[in-house]
This record gives sequence, C-alpha cells and structure tokens, in this order.
Amino acid sequence: MESTRQKKVSRLIQKELAGIFLRRGNEVAHGKLVSVTKVRISPDLSYAKIYISIFPSTDQETILHSIQVHSPKIRFDLGQKVRSQLRIVPEIAFFIDDSLDYIDKIDKLLKS
Repeated sequence: MESTRQKKVSRLIQKELAGIFLRRGNEVAHGKLVSVTKVRISPDLSYAKIYISIFPSTDQETILHSIQVHSPKIRFDLGQKVRSQLRIVPEIAFFIDDSLDYIDKIDKLLKS
C-alpha cells in the first residue's frame, strides 16, 4: 500500500514527465504521442517505475528503447523541475503500459 507521500510524489513526477514528453517528444519518440499513464515509486522515494502509453501503438519497442537511451537526459530535466520539492531525484525506469491495447482487443472481441 502506498503512503500519502508516495502518492504525492508519484503525481508530481507524472505531471512533470508529461510536460517533458510534450516538449521533447519529437526527440525521443519521432512523431509518436507519449503519455505517462502511471508512476509507481518505492517507499524510500529513490526508484520510480514509469508506465507510458505510445500512440500509434506500432513500433513500441523501438520507441521504448529510444526513451531508455535518453533517460539520463529526461531524469536531468525532471530534476530541474522538482528540485525545490524533492531532495533526491529518483532513478527512473520506463515500461510500456499496454492496458489501452488490451481494452481495444476486448472491445473488438465483444463486438464480433
């Protein structure tokens, strides 16, 4: 169960990363829309798992790899944004959130 502090930091990181992907999205995603769907943070606030959704969903693995290559730069930008609120910027790891694809698949199955 997440503490109140974990939830607040998760929301802060999600909001700031969304802004970073909005500004730098073309650098790392090459014409794709990247959304931060969920952020899970460790109890000591030192490690964050960031779940992203990529639209259109073709070629997700190469986009994820590109984001992982650029993650030190993304973490630096995040640190610049949250330096007045967090003492330590957490290590970040990116994962694909495939829940939208799963919902789409279920929807198509129900319609057929």
